[in-house]
Amino acid sequence: MCELLGMSANVPTDIVFSFTGLVQRGGLTGPHRDGWGIGFYEGRGLRVFQDPRASSESEVAQLVRRYPIKSEVVIGHIRQANVGRVCLANTHPFVREMWGRNWCFAHNGQLADFRPALGFYRPIGDTDSEAAFCDLLNRLRTAFPEPVPIEMMLPSLINSCAEYRKQGVFNCLLSDGDWLFSFCSTKLAHITRRAPFGPAQLKDADMRVDFQAETTPNDVVTVLVTEPLTDNEHWNLYQPGEWRLWRSGECVVHGQV
Repeated sequence: MCELLGMSANVPTDIVFSFTGLVQRGGLTGPHRDGWGIGFYEGRGLRVFQDPRASSESEVAQLVRRYPIKSEVVIGHIRQANVGRVCLANTHPFVREMWGRNWCFAHNGQLADFRPALGFYRPIGDTDSEAAFCDLLNRLRTAFPEPVPIEMMLPSLINSCAEYRKQGVFNCLLSDGDWLFSFCSTKLAHITRRAPFGPAQLKDADMRVDFQAETTPNDVVTVLVTEPLTDNEHWNLYQPGEWRLWRSGECVVHGQV
């Protein structure tokens, strides 16, 4: 299956360290060779890089590693295809506009025979992941014709994710740039780094960083992944059905279905 990468921070932060570990799993230390993508929010803007090539061999991925883009919300993905061709249209994360904001989504898992009713949002590619994203937005748009705070949408969002989970594996990350929502069907983990910061060592690459030298005492940065990226830190493992809403690096509400 695929692997997810997300970040929520209270200050613009680059994710080069975590991204460097993730891209190794796209063909070197892992089998996820069927494309990759990453989206960086900058206010309401969203800067997206994608490539259907393996991330470990992608020149675009090397550009992102050399270019420390700072963002408060990031969603990334490396793909191991099970539904849909290997092509740019099927490469996560997927993006749609709703209520004047860029919504960004990435999915790890597979939904068996998933054929939702067509609505305002329709898939461009042929993955179950993009179909679920479009269906999710269609549900929210129907339930809330006008924009409302994410806290009001949460019950509809969580119920939809619980339904998708019944049809297969549905681990996902979703954001509109203000918040980051995470849902675990089978596997997800997070780590929140705050003062006092310490060193971290990647599992998949010979790279070590001392966050104490890279941060201020007020920084709060949460990284979300399918599999922990470092081997000298404590990662929090999600339980099946667990969901969390993140804002500025902090978990503002969570639950389990």
